[in-house]
Amino acid sequence: MIRLFVDHPLSPGVVLEPSADQARYLTGVMRKGIGDNLLVFNGRDGEWRAEITEASKRSCVLTALERTREQAVTPDLELIIALVKRNRLETIVEKGAELGCRRVRLAITRYTQADHARTDRLAAIAMEAAEQTGRLDVPEIVAPEKLDQILEEWPQGRRLMFCDEGGGVQPALKSLPDDEAPWSVLIGPEGGFSPEERTRLRGMDFVVPVGLGPRILRADTAAISALTLWQAAKGDWRS
Repeated sequence: MIRLFVDHPLSPGVVLEPSADQARYLTGVMRKGIGDNLLVFNGRDGEWRAEITEASKRSCVLTALERTREQAVTPDLELIIALVKRNRLETIVEKGAELGCRRVRLAITRYTQADHARTDRLAAIAMEAAEQTGRLDVPEIVAPEKLDQILEEWPQGRRLMFCDEGGGVQPALKSLPDDEAPWSVLIGPEGGFSPEERTRLRGMDFVVPVGLGPRILRADTAAISALTLWQAAKGDWRS
């Protein structure tokens, strides 16, 4: 069944007006009309079955009928990704949403080649991935910040899984401590981290350096691999 994210409180009988793009998708692409059902969610009130009660070529109106799933909380998993080329960055955001990230934070490192990103485009990609994968929330996309600033403002009690391509570290599944702390996963740019960045990261007590195998991975492959390993070791894949 079609699923849509809506930024509106959900309860029985609530009337919803999808965005123009969502309405065109429902009525123009999927050929849905009055009386057809779909699922909607807002990240707060669970998932609801809704019915199309008004429809035209450019708009439609939905009415929420009943809750089909209670709101679930995703693991407090954040992906910090250095800015990379647009296509790869979009893939990383999409796969991060599919793999259960609660947040994707964009970082600027010494060897970062890109210096900006369309966060609105990335947010739309994250929303579409959430709709397709059945999750009940949409990952937050945080605008680019310098890695130094992110580290200086690091929240107490949060751990950082530092995917260190420089070697000399244990594989990820042997390195992650057995605790319930919230986690972030850090992936560098195409050129890797600078020696100064690696030294700083490896000297911080909240950082856990890990290896992702014997081969050098592209940023998108590294992000998918790291998130998969974390989910298998500490996330909701265990349930």
